[in-house]
Amino acid sequence: MAARKEDLSRKRRPRMADTADKYELYEQAVQDVEQECEFIRDTFRELRGREALSFREDFCGTASAACEWVRHGPRHTAIGVDLDPEVLDWGRRHRVARLDEEQRSRVKLIQGNVLDTPSIPVDVVGAFNFSYFVFKERAQLRDYFRAARDALVADGLFFLDAFGGYEAFEEMKEKTKHDGFTYIWDQAEYYPVTGEMVCHIHFKFPDGSKMKRAFSYDWRLWTLPEIREVLVEAGFRKVTVYWEGTDEDGEGNGEFYPEERGEADAGWIVYIVAEK
Repeated sequence: MAARKEDLSRKRRPRMADTADKYELYEQAVQDVEQECEFIRDTFRELRGREALSFREDFCGTASAACEWVRHGPRHTAIGVDLDPEVLDWGRRHRVARLDEEQRSRVKLIQGNVLDTPSIPVDVVGAFNFSYFVFKERAQLRDYFRAARDALVADGLFFLDAFGGYEAFEEMKEKTKHDGFTYIWDQAEYYPVTGEMVCHIHFKFPDGSKMKRAFSYDWRLWTLPEIREVLVEAGFRKVTVYWEGTDEDGEGNGEFYPEERGEADAGWIVYIVAEK
């Protein structure tokens, strides 16, 4: 009888996948907003000789980068723009709410389309986590880059990231262990003629449960030459790719530097800086 009760208790126990917060998991596995904001701050200072104060985070999701930005100083302001009301609400409750009252007054979240959402001109526009890959046609991408340029002050900078390498064109899964869960990046479909790809993020937990397709992406895998060309077509006067350096073991060291050619790595992530 005791064994039977134990079995029933085990059955009633919720699975880790059912109680986990997918947005928290995503940020732990994918984002490093502290590093992103430091790169923006340092690069802007180097290129413009002054401090960047105003930041617009396009495709902001949970708005973690916007919240991190206003922590940099009492004059720093941030705007976050995203189409999804659910993730914006989560960001307000779990990220903006963590700020003190004065910091919260310097963050504005907008539910809107990055193609046509007006805002005051800012020093920096950022589009990270490859979100702009959602634009599959060159004209659409150019329209977005023009909108980002229009949102900048006269000497503003547009920051993006991109990924690639020969493994980026494969249908494959990559697993990374984190504290309390395993992150699975799933390149489920890729079509060479169109450049379209479908990717998913799954999470697996120590109790064996899984959160399948916690996030899904229907993208075009844009190459660096294409991105640079479209940025110039959109009116940016200079575009620089920042490549990640490596440590003594050949692993990425988190330090990015301007690079004209790059290396034929299996997989890479870069920052792109476009100057208005």
